[in-house]
Amino acid sequence: MSADLVLYTNPMSRGRIARWMLEETGVDYGVEVLEYEAMKSPEYLKVNPMGKVPAIRHGDVVVTEAAAICAYLADAFPEAGLAPPADSRGAYYRWLFFAAGPLESATLDTMLGFKVPSELERSAGYGTFQAVVDALEGALAAGPYVAGESFSAADVYVGAQIGFGMHMLKTLEPRPVFEDYWARVSERPARVRAEAKDDALVAAAPSDA
Repeated sequence: MSADLVLYTNPMSRGRIARWMLEETGVDYGVEVLEYEAMKSPEYLKVNPMGKVPAIRHGDVVVTEAAAICAYLADAFPEAGLAPPADSRGAYYRWLFFAAGPLESATLDTMLGFKVPSELERSAGYGTFQAVVDALEGALAAGPYVAGESFSAADVYVGAQIGFGMHMLKTLEPRPVFEDYWARVSERPARVRAEAKDDALVAAAPSDA
C-alpha cells in the first residue's frame, strides 16, 4: 500500500471507476473507505469540498471527478500505456468527456424521469437521450475501443457508464454494440481485480438489520 497515492472511495459509488483505473495502472495505492456521513466531515471536505467520492491524493495533488481521475492517472503513469500519444488524442478526449458530460447528464435525467421538452432541446447540453445513445453506439461500432485499436483510460470511464446503464440503472438498452463492447472491457483482469476488492468491502460491511 502506498502513502503517496491514496483513493478515497465507497464501494457503492462511482469510486469503483477510479478503483478500476488504478488497477489498470498497476501501481501501488492506499485506500480510505468513507461512509456517506463521513464524506461531509470537515476533514474530508478539505479533500473534496463537494463531499463526494471518488477522489485521489497523489503526493500533494488532489483530483476529484471520476473522468478527471482516469485522465490524470493515465498521464501520471505513462508506462501503463493508458493514453494515446499526445498528438493522437482527439477521439480519446472526445469520448471520455462525452461520457462524463452528455451521457451522464442524459442518463441521470432519464433515471429521474425527466425529459427535455422538445422546444428546449437546443438549450440542453445533450439534446435528447436518444441522440446521446445513438452517438455513443456510432462511436463504439468502429471498435474495438472507443479511441481506436488500443484500450485506454477513456474505455474505463465509457465502459463503466455502459455497464452501470445496462445492468444497474437499467437506463441503457442492451444494444448488440454495447453488449459486445461491455463484454470486451469488463473481462479485463484489472477490472476483475477491482470488482473483487470492492465486492469484498461490501460483503464485510456491517448489516443495518
